[in-house]
Amino acid sequence: MPGGRLTHQDRRQIADGLAEGLTYTEIAARLDRPLSTVTREVARNGGSEGYRADQAHEATRERARRSRSAPGERDVEAVDTVEEQFTEILISTGLSRMTARVLAGLYLTDSGSLTAAELTRHLQVSPASVSKAIGELEQQEMVRRERDPRRRRDRYIIDADALFRAWMAGARQNALLADFAHRAAETLGAASPAGGRLRDVGDFFDHVGQAMLQAAEQWREAYNAKQEL
Repeated sequence: MPGGRLTHQDRRQIADGLAEGLTYTEIAARLDRPLSTVTREVARNGGSEGYRADQAHEATRERARRSRSAPGERDVEAVDTVEEQFTEILISTGLSRMTARVLAGLYLTDSGSLTAAELTRHLQVSPASVSKAIGELEQQEMVRRERDPRRRRDRYIIDADALFRAWMAGARQNALLADFAHRAAETLGAASPAGGRLRDVGDFFDHVGQAMLQAAEQWREAYNAKQEL
């Protein structure tokens, strides 16, 4: 997977691509980097009209130097690299790119929560893109929504139970598939080839669903025990 920090040569190629009128997608392909790397790099360093490779490289070095000299502060570029790599892994699990970017952004913020406006600014995307991604994550129970009464807007939250809820949602889906497949097998006749296949499908998802429920309960017990230490 593409990763690591942008080099001075990478930044020169970005500047050359912008001068040639290439899109961010084309520049990312030329560099073999995630699109988010290019969009964030350009947005942070003057935008498409003001981007200068030498200035961007020096500004990045200065940010890294300040991060190392200030206790508790993070190396911004290193965090960006982690976010990009996390995003690519999430995409490989089947999430769309935007949904993966939103989920990674939530996981890597210390508060574990962001508003739609904050996500829009962080990811440099449209509000509609964030809204669609949040809808997918809520459907899978990977984030939860909480109203901020002071600011009159919703916050989207990743908490300790996020993965547990998503896992349990997956187990419920497996149970639904198992039930459907068993009923369909009865309709088609278990002795028929199609009925036999569906019976096997039902048995598989029933077994996997039960194993998922057992694993989730074991994790919950271990997690609660760790919190009590």
